[in-house]
Amino acid sequence: MEDEEAESAETTDSPPYQMRLPGFVTDKDVGFGDLTKRVSYAFGIKPCAGCQRRAAALNRWVVFTSRAR
Repeated sequence: MEDEEAESAETTDSPPYQMRLPGFVTDKDVGFGDLTKRVSYAFGIKPCAGCQRRAAALNRWVVFTSRAR
């Protein structure tokens, strides 16, 4: 029963939360998953298939932007 609820929560098409960080991000938007992937790669952690799915899920939740919308 809990698995069905978790799957339905993941499949909602709500827009990601946009967090404005001036000076931190260039003109293009950066997802939280992409940012996490870059940081872990910088520490020497190689991404796997699970990391790709996790990054995609995090990108759907939070996006960093430098401009107000």
